[in-house]
Amino acid sequence: MDSSKVVHRRKEDTPVTLSRPRASDKSLRIQEISVKNLELIKVIRLLEDPLTANLKERHRFLLKKLLKRNQIGFLLKDLTGIAKILNICAEKVTDHPEYVPVLCEALQICRLPFLKEKASDELNYAQDVIDFLSHMGCLMRVSDAEVRQQIVESVKSFYSCVAPKQLLDGLQPTSPGYRLQLLERSDLAQTLLLSMAALDNQPAIKLQLLQTLQILSSSSDINCALILNARGAEMICLHMNEPDPSGQVLFRSTEILWNLLERGSKEVTAQLSSMECVISLKEAFLHQLMSGSRQSDLQLRNDLLVITTLIAENPNSLLVESSFAKQLVVLVTFPEMKSHNPLVHNLKLTYNNDDLKMKKLLLNLLVLLSKDLGALQLYKEESVMLVLLTLVKPPAASSEPRSASRQWSSVQQEELQLQTLAVLSTLAPLMLDDYMFCQGNACLLLLLDWCVAQDALFGEGDTRERGSRKAQMRHCIRVLRSVTSLGEDSVHLDLCDQGTINQLLGILMQMEASPDEDDVVTLEIKSDIQLILSALCESDMHRKELFGSEGVEMAVHFLKKGSNNFYSGLGHNKLILSTVDCVWSCIVGCYTTEDYFLAKEGVSLLLDLLSSCPRCLHCNVLATLLELCDNPNTVSHILSWRDSSGQTAPSFLLQLWREEEEELRVSRNQHGGISDPRRPLLSHYQQEDTQRSFPANVQSSAVLELSENLRSKIYSIFCKLGFQDLPGLSRKHHVTLSIVKRYLDFKVGEVWEEISRELSLDGVTLITPDKEALSTICKISEDTARRVAAEQNRILELQKEEDIGEEELMYTEIKSHWKQQELTAKSWDSYVSKTSNYEILKEVKAQREKYLESSRPNPKHEDAGVHLTEHFIGKVMSVERTDSQGPAGVKLTLARAPIKAAGQDEVGPTTQDPEYFSTASVKE
Repeated sequence: MDSSKVVHRRKEDTPVTLSRPRASDKSLRIQEISVKNLELIKVIRLLEDPLTANLKERHRFLLKKLLKRNQIGFLLKDLTGIAKILNICAEKVTDHPEYVPVLCEALQICRLPFLKEKASDELNYAQDVIDFLSHMGCLMRVSDAEVRQQIVESVKSFYSCVAPKQLLDGLQPTSPGYRLQLLERSDLAQTLLLSMAALDNQPAIKLQLLQTLQILSSSSDINCALILNARGAEMICLHMNEPDPSGQVLFRSTEILWNLLERGSKEVTAQLSSMECVISLKEAFLHQLMSGSRQSDLQLRNDLLVITTLIAENPNSLLVESSFAKQLVVLVTFPEMKSHNPLVHNLKLTYNNDDLKMKKLLLNLLVLLSKDLGALQLYKEESVMLVLLTLVKPPAASSEPRSASRQWSSVQQEELQLQTLAVLSTLAPLMLDDYMFCQGNACLLLLLDWCVAQDALFGEGDTRERGSRKAQMRHCIRVLRSVTSLGEDSVHLDLCDQGTINQLLGILMQMEASPDEDDVVTLEIKSDIQLILSALCESDMHRKELFGSEGVEMAVHFLKKGSNNFYSGLGHNKLILSTVDCVWSCIVGCYTTEDYFLAKEGVSLLLDLLSSCPRCLHCNVLATLLELCDNPNTVSHILSWRDSSGQTAPSFLLQLWREEEEELRVSRNQHGGISDPRRPLLSHYQQEDTQRSFPANVQSSAVLELSENLRSKIYSIFCKLGFQDLPGLSRKHHVTLSIVKRYLDFKVGEVWEEISRELSLDGVTLITPDKEALSTICKISEDTARRVAAEQNRILELQKEEDIGEEELMYTEIKSHWKQQELTAKSWDSYVSKTSNYEILKEVKAQREKYLESSRPNPKHEDAGVHLTEHFIGKVMSVERTDSQGPAGVKLTLARAPIKAAGQDEVGPTTQDPEYFSTASVKE
């Protein structure tokens, strides 16, 4: 006690000592802190000592004194002792309620920030803080309501900014996030959650605890994980329907579940999928549905429905078994269908946005529950398909409107229509019988007619983007695509009987004629329409005839667009694929449409597309071309095709073959010929599977390879074109063509080689005749490859000879060119000498006259002209080869140029001047 007085005395003298040196203040603070440590030890010893255990008044006196000295906050290094003192007091509270005020006052101090003497204290005493917070949560075992309330309030205060009181010199509060970070590493959140079971008789404290858990779950993922580890979602869900006049328990519980779902939805839904939790959710939802009237009640109802939706995504949920699904399905049909179910007998909707949200959530639940066959049976019993088709009808075709206060607005109707169409695209294929019974095709076709009407606005003059009917058309086409993709004949027949083919073609060309640029939605609609047409016409000749010239022109129109925008990201790639599929399914196989397609240069367009499209499209385009080759008129179109560089179709197909083999890493020599006669076609990937044995029901690599690359299709096309007299092929192309020609032989040999290898791997021993036959077959294949390799060598030799001949001709031309230049230079020098030297000119003239006199014949006619003698040199103009070998097999065409002799000169003014250069053809 004396030491305490000394401390008080020094506090009173503090204003006087402020003017003292700082060293004195520091020693004073150290002395005071050491006194506090002594008091902690003294209090703990007093509380634990059996001799002083019953001195309650002394205990209370010392505890109050201790708390008074720590009223500005607990030091970090004292937290271990404080926690021990609080635990001792909590154990004594049961028999001695006098300790309750001490606990409450200590918990109030816990709201203040912890204090540190040095910056390193936060790190050094972190574990002490974690243990203190864990012990703090354990104080919830004290049954006193005030203590529990103080604990909850203290934890809530961690997340608010509590200003520290005036501190002693040398003490600092911990950083704001320090306590929250360590709280996540403690057991406080789990302890508070588990203590909820002990608060059944204290509803006010329970509500405050839920608020605290809401704060904890909304602030940290780690806290959510701790709560979930204690199965917090399940516990909160099971207690959410307990009696509560304020209605806040259900609200807080829902908010906590929301927070948990945002941070760990799969684990939360797994906990909420039990029968007890589903029933608890059902009771809460139905209570809000029937009794809620305020906007907050309606929002809470929708929140519970969203949680139910997330549970429905779990395949192990028990929504159907708990009968919750049946009640939700009944709500889906309300108010479009009258029902005697007591659930909707007194139910009233206000048709506000919250009711609209509930309706859309219920429609979405239909999709999620459709994975359960039991749910599909519920849909049939409650006529869900009829309700859905009612909701998608255009406004003009819908049933009689209700009173103004009991109907959806035009905007709400549009949202419901779009949501219902999205649901139908999933449910219609699963409930095809109900769909056909309710005349779903007719309903959707009427909706399509309404979408393409002149007035493309929804509702009363709404010109916003929301009012565009393109969204309805998009979802309507999706539904039709989903039902036609099943390949059900009755659905296809019903659609074709109603003129769907012509209707879809008209819509497609009408959209194509629109001046608007293509966007994602427009391209999706176009490609989906083409897929629907393909599904309708694929297996029926009469429907291909209905597709007719209008459909051919549509396909040709889209083929002309090419693949320039393939990687635009808007959906042009899907449109190109659907166009090719449309040609394959709607045109190929019907000679009428095929001939019209050929007349419209369809084959040329397909080849143009093949030459410009990415590699991923080659297989589809080649398959379509191959199917068209069954028409005898197709071959001429293929052979007459040329690309922009003048390349022919056979040349281009052989180029594709070489590129495909490079992709497959087939063993080839530098000229593209066979390098390994034992494996003339084997790819690198097949060689990796040589040590595997395939089951009987699994296709082997040699067979599977036929459908995975282009070589089989290119070979089949060449079988239609033939292998002789193909235009535009070089020697290199002929090397590749020799492999293509023997592709089937090589493939048969490859399969037999694979059979032999698998028999060896399986340890099967063949009898002698079978072994000899198998060996002979494999040897024949290898011999064929060797013959093809020899043929390729001959082709290459011919190519080499041609190259040598061309080289010789080139050198001959070069030599002739230089000779011509020399003679021309000599002629020019002669001409210059005549004009520059008069003596030479006279000499040349004399020689010319002499030569003329000696060579002139006696003229028979007086008007015979004078013929001048000219010498010529030749220039190579063209080169032709004949069948003869060596130089004799070369035919040259030369141009002549005159060379004037040195003595020649002009005869006279009346004589025509000879031309300086003239040409004539000379063949040797």
